[in-house]
Amino acid sequence: MAANERVAVGGSDRARVDATRLGPADPDAATTVTVYLRGDDPPEGTRMTREEWAAGHGARSEDVAALERFASGHTLRVDAVDLARRAVVVSGRVGDLSEAFGVALGAYRDAEGREFRGREGALTVPAELGPVVQAVVGLDERPQARAQSRPASVPTAGYSPVDVAGAYRFPPGTDGTGQTVGIVELGGGYRPADLAAYFAGLGIPEPAVAAVAVDGGSNAPGAPNGPDGEVMLDIEVIGAVAPGARVVVYFAPNTDQGFIDAVSTAVHDTTNKPSAVSISWGGPESTWTAQAAQQMEAVFAQAATLGVTVTCASGDNGSTDGVADGAQHADFPASAPHALACGGTRLTITAGAAASEVVWDELPAGGGGTGGGISDLFPLPSYQASAGVPPSANPGGRVGRGVPDVAGDADPQTGYRVRVDGQDAVIGGTSAVAPLWAGLVARLNQALGRDVGDLHDAIYRAPGAFNDITSGNNGAYRAGPGWDPCTGLGSPDGTELLAALRAAP
Repeated sequence: MAANERVAVGGSDRARVDATRLGPADPDAATTVTVYLRGDDPPEGTRMTREEWAAGHGARSEDVAALERFASGHTLRVDAVDLARRAVVVSGRVGDLSEAFGVALGAYRDAEGREFRGREGALTVPAELGPVVQAVVGLDERPQARAQSRPASVPTAGYSPVDVAGAYRFPPGTDGTGQTVGIVELGGGYRPADLAAYFAGLGIPEPAVAAVAVDGGSNAPGAPNGPDGEVMLDIEVIGAVAPGARVVVYFAPNTDQGFIDAVSTAVHDTTNKPSAVSISWGGPESTWTAQAAQQMEAVFAQAATLGVTVTCASGDNGSTDGVADGAQHADFPASAPHALACGGTRLTITAGAAASEVVWDELPAGGGGTGGGISDLFPLPSYQASAGVPPSANPGGRVGRGVPDVAGDADPQTGYRVRVDGQDAVIGGTSAVAPLWAGLVARLNQALGRDVGDLHDAIYRAPGAFNDITSGNNGAYRAGPGWDPCTGLGSPDGTELLAALRAAP
């Protein structure tokens, strides 16, 4: 092997940038990238503490040393090393980073007027680093995800999250005490005064809420129609259904680097130690590089080992996920095998109970609808082997990871009453279902006296713990008895789910 031979970083190829190229990126601009390194993964199903993970399954010191030599040779700096996360932060001039990773970086402007640094093609590293480097994120700064929330389009009373938890029979005598729930946010912020007013209006204690900054992100509330609605929806749903739980919000920039770094920071947080992490941001699988998607899934697998449940919104644009190419697309990161993918329903509550429930589908009227379908990135996982996952509606009929796993109320017209930037509003979307399930997980953990972690094996063996949704569609897929690519196993019966988990071996 030649001393100067270089190899491509697996899965790093970036598709054409769907934006106007303004010219080359400023070579003198300073920036950072996060390099994720290999590590020794324990067998599937292993459980351990964060401290045990850090001691035996983090990045190897010799790999970090090799990356440090590479960085130094290109006039770059290693600013931070997190062995547990297997993450190394490298900084320097854009021009030096471009040369180091063998890629031309450009300046772009998208249709919404946002300017960002982008790239096309694959990244390369010296051959000796080929097996070591799993992903390099941050060179491309295009917006990676969108919030999966939707305000009600016409006036509606909506429901309080407490109403929805009651209709889904969340376990009585539980409130999430002793648990911490993490939330990943890629923009926006919250105002303490709004939280105080909201929970006072519900007549329940205000939860403890803290913010963690990742990659320069921050709690930065802005306009009511911006991402603040997502942030407040997430906090208020979790706080209302699990008021005894502590809430920690991880704020990061909306890039692949920010997104992955925020999730890995939450999963490996030895200070706050969340037992559930709620993610209401995502985008079509086709907009992700394979390296970024695989790295996110690797972090979710680490979460499972650490007993952390990761809940992800399945998308609000039906089976196409909003892509106008004539094909069907699953939303990522909900399609990751270790994510608990959360789809959406339209729930009618009468006298405190669920009176009827169908697939959320306003697509024919120009509105939204629950995401769901068959992954193009991930194969059929073992826990879905007997679930009856159908072939993809796309040519070739691939049978891959089916999305979603579970569901909950998401139709904005039967959405959640929240308070955002001093205004009362009703918001829905599968964005509401991820925090709803995260709050349920906090209550299950409290009742069981242990962290349930990855729920997949347990829930696919317990169909009686769900309200099966059999009416409606999300475009290419229809609901039916049992699992389906609209609402998964269905919405929860929290009391039955707790009983099933207690009886599980």
